[in-house]
Amino acid sequence: MPQTSNPILDDLARLMTDAAGMAQGVRREAETLAKTQIERLLSTMDVVTREEFEAVREMAILAREENDKLAARIAYLEAKLAAK
Repeated sequence: MPQTSNPILDDLARLMTDAAGMAQGVRREAETLAKTQIERLLSTMDVVTREEFEAVREMAILAREENDKLAARIAYLEAKLAAK
């Protein structure tokens, strides 16, 4: 079957291609706008960054470990004192 050129179908295909490109551009613009708005909102709030959270979390873990060591030492010294 020979292929025939149909200008209506060609125009429709071109229109659909242009619409898809425009929709993709609108999507990118909406994402950029949403990201900007969220960043602005977060900058006005008193929230910590992930890095700050992880640093404080690590400090808390170390403090808890030190606290457990000191509690065990106190228990040992109290037991030793009670034995005398």
